[in-house]
Amino acid sequence: MAEKRREESTFTITDRRLFTAEGELRADIPDEAVKVMPAKEDPAAQAAQQKDPPQKESPAKAAPQPVAASQQAASTVDPNIPPSPSAAEQQAQADAYRKSSRDLDARVELGGHSAKELEMTFERFLASLYMSAMMQLGLMHEEGGQPRVDLIGARQTIDTLSLIAEKTKGNLTSAEENFLQNALYELRMAYVEVTNALARPPQAPGAATGTRGR
Repeated sequence: MAEKRREESTFTITDRRLFTAEGELRADIPDEAVKVMPAKEDPAAQAAQQKDPPQKESPAKAAPQPVAASQQAASTVDPNIPPSPSAAEQQAQADAYRKSSRDLDARVELGGHSAKELEMTFERFLASLYMSAMMQLGLMHEEGGQPRVDLIGARQTIDTLSLIAEKTKGNLTSAEENFLQNALYELRMAYVEVTNALARPPQAPGAATGTRGR
């Protein structure tokens, strides 16, 4: 009888731990036991997720579409500036201009002059700017007129020549380059001389001659 009770009271202890004391997965654990184990979550991450749950993107909010370059350019155009003429309009206007020029050349030839005198060349263009700057500095004037000094206008004209020299660098002939550089040199020197003369205080009468009173 005691032997029977001993047999009934006998039980088996099964170790259900998935990891060893060193933290490694036990080799005798079946795969099914590993699959059902829930993943441990960080308490701090759970608290942050409860505080700020992830927001779902609204389907009505579409991603911004790239704006075409033509639309960007159109949005930056000044509305006060008229649109450019079409190619057909430009061609028609160019033809009308050439016809008017030929008519003027014919009248000039009938007057005993050469129509080539009216042709605009780069040297003549530079010469016109040079003459304008000299007149603005008061160093030249029209026949019968009086010299008038316009320092701001003279500086702008000289700066225009400097801009032309910069933009046409490498595209001029040796004669055109020489003409342009000489014009710039003379105008800059004349501008400095005029501004220095205007900045000097007027001298008292007799100071220049060094005369003494008796």
